Amino acid sequence: MTLEEIDKQIHNCNLCEGMVEKFPNSKTVSKGRKKDIVILGEAPANNGWRKSGIAWYDVNHKLLPSGVVLQKLLDIINLTIEDTYFLEAIKCFPKDRKYLKKCNNNCKKYLLQQLSVINPKVVLALGDSATKAILDIKYNKFSEIVGKKYCINNIVIIPIYHPSPISPKSYNGNVEIFENIKKYIGEIY
Repeated sequence: MTLEEIDKQIHNCNLCEGMVEKFPNSKTVSKGRKKDIVILGEAPANNGWRKSGIAWYDVNHKLLPSGVVLQKLLDIINLTIEDTYFLEAIKCFPKDRKYLKKCNNNCKKYLLQQLSVINPKVVLALGDSATKAILDIKYNKFSEIVGKKYCINNIVIIPIYHPSPISPKSYNGNVEIFENIKKYIGEIY
């Protein structure tokens, strides 16, 4: 199966009907220059790449504030946003946050199919919701698992704090994690 075939399945999916808004841009994978690292978000931002067609950018091709923080973090591991693949755990825009868990469950099969095709070495899960979408582990606080490595189907999953500037841990909380990721990447190459 190809990523384009998975996108067609997603476009025709109606499991979350009434809970989400679909976007005219049916592309659910933002392909980077390198597929070794995939960044996994929670769900499409209302003004983000699902409308612009470019991950982390708005419709005016301006880097979104979360993208600015993420790029500073990627600088630590000598990558750019354009180098990485980007996926959302939920493929459509949820109308309300109360639908996140149900939508995560409905989209998980598509997410796992996409990761199987891309076959990255590392997935960086942005925040609690994206982490819960990919990892079936129990924890009390997100801080208990941030920066730790988990393995699913030979892919290392590393939860990180979401790079949103409104989060107090968006940059400072992730610096040490990215320094460790740099060491880990050096070990796998």
